[in-house]
Amino acid sequence: MLKIYTVEKDYQDSRFDKWFKKKVINLPQSLIEKIIRLNKVKVNKKKTKSSYRVQPGDVIEIYDISKFKVIDRPKVLKYKPTNKELDNYDENIIENNDNFLIINKPAGIAVQAGTKSFRNIIDVLKETKYFEGYKPYIVHRLDKETSGILIVAKTREYAQLFTSLFRIRKIHKTYIALTYGKISKSNYTLKDDLISYDNDKRIVQKAVSHLKVLKTSDNYTYVELNPITGRKHQLRKQLYNIGNPIVGDDKYFINRKVSKKNKSKKKLMLHAYKIKFMINNIQYNFKAKYGKEFEEFLKKEF
Repeated sequence: MLKIYTVEKDYQDSRFDKWFKKKVINLPQSLIEKIIRLNKVKVNKKKTKSSYRVQPGDVIEIYDISKFKVIDRPKVLKYKPTNKELDNYDENIIENNDNFLIINKPAGIAVQAGTKSFRNIIDVLKETKYFEGYKPYIVHRLDKETSGILIVAKTREYAQLFTSLFRIRKIHKTYIALTYGKISKSNYTLKDDLISYDNDKRIVQKAVSHLKVLKTSDNYTYVELNPITGRKHQLRKQLYNIGNPIVGDDKYFINRKVSKKNKSKKKLMLHAYKIKFMINNIQYNFKAKYGKEFEEFLKKEF
């Protein structure tokens, strides 16, 4: 039995195999490859590959694949926010339009669900009025304990656009942080080879960030940071490497006669403060106000 599909705009530049799993049937990759080899799939009347990037208007013909059965996926539990929690997010919305939303993410909530984080901002946003008729797409991440600007796309097209802009470094982010100790240089370019592990595989990634000292005291420094690369925990690791870890960081911390018990009472003093980018010759600039605890720490120490 022949079925004919036309690729929708939201799937522009998606791999054929990913489109197939979403729109036709969720099969193991090996079976998709087999179906292609058996010539049971044609795109615009031609043979295709699993890596082909589909385009809006592509006509995809799928011949009889009824004998193939869908993969049984385990049921994924989603976080269900309370009405009170949903109401609280109104004050965090910085920009809302038909293509994307900019939110000032509070500290203490993950961007998406994980093994250690059930409560997450994507599941919250799905339940808000801002995503009625839309699906939230993650285009970048903030650590759970980091507050500040987060872009969430509303369409696949804009998700791909933002992903491309991040990849070619056309989205510029500015963070502010409070660190332990005094940083002597007023301007600093941090360059590191950051090491991480994937199972037993050692991974080394170059990381570059610009640092500007805004204020100093005897015990702390208030800094502005512009990451050029986008590595996991980049700013936290780089400040730790120069001996000035971020206040409240339980992972990258140097004991400066401060007990871990007292240190852990503070939130991570890292905030995604500003972001700017250009789309269709329109320049976008957004700022996110830092939280009460950050503000009180600044007043007390500086």
